[in-house]
Amino acid sequence: MMSGNSRLTGKTILITGATAGIGLAAASELARLGARVIGVGRSAERARAAQDYILAAAPSARVDFLLCDLASQAQVRALAEQALSACGGHLDVLINNAAAVPDRFTLTEDGIELQFAVNHLAPFLLTNLLLPALRAAGQGRVLTVSSSSHWHGRIRWKDVNLRFLYNPLLAYKQSKAANILFTAELNRRFGAEGIRAFAVHPGLVNTEIGSKRARGLTAWFWELRRRGGISPEEGAATLVQLAAAENPDPAVGIYWYRGAPAWADPYTLQAEPARRLWELSAQLTGLA
Repeated sequence: MMSGNSRLTGKTILITGATAGIGLAAASELARLGARVIGVGRSAERARAAQDYILAAAPSARVDFLLCDLASQAQVRALAEQALSACGGHLDVLINNAAAVPDRFTLTEDGIELQFAVNHLAPFLLTNLLLPALRAAGQGRVLTVSSSSHWHGRIRWKDVNLRFLYNPLLAYKQSKAANILFTAELNRRFGAEGIRAFAVHPGLVNTEIGSKRARGLTAWFWELRRRGGISPEEGAATLVQLAAAENPDPAVGIYWYRGAPAWADPYTLQAEPARRLWELSAQLTGLA
């Protein structure tokens, strides 16, 4: 993690999925480096525990938590309103970190497959609703956690819910490819306004992401897999680096891993699927 001379004093950063794993690790380090951190979690109890954890390590930290189930578009909209109020209309960095990995086909209240809803549509909707605050920051930054699993992931245009061929891994790959397509299109549409967007692969991290919503054999597999992962602090390092960097340039690379630009599947950097996904996402979330 970074230390010493920090550019984060006076900056406001909102991070979803901040009650555990790399989200909590990033929130803790960003707060320690002087940022005002607004964390987002689903559970009030876990949010209080996360806030206590951060303040125990950095008693002078400025950290607050908002509650939201990102599977609900109504709650995402309410979160955006609360966040705009909490940050005073000025947001320097938005970190879309939260993700869901269920072991079976699940539809949200909005009729969207859970992984596509939480891993892609929630970041898409939240980012768009927070654009005024990101613009107000002058160089607003959007960091979205993707994965190397995006490779060979494709958007199933005729069935993004994967109703007729559901597989948790295919759904995950689609959502992680969507993260990079979204990042690329965000830069194309709003880069001239100072918005800078990056997708980050944290690596295989020892967290609960694959076991929180899974049961049986799937939960066992994720538990076994996570044991070989790096620590949440290591996984969060690139997020902290990009949040603190003075002026990172998306032209150098939008997909980052281990502190540097990395190769992304060429499909995720193509303009046409990115434009098409943006329009589909706007339709599915009711954005004008």
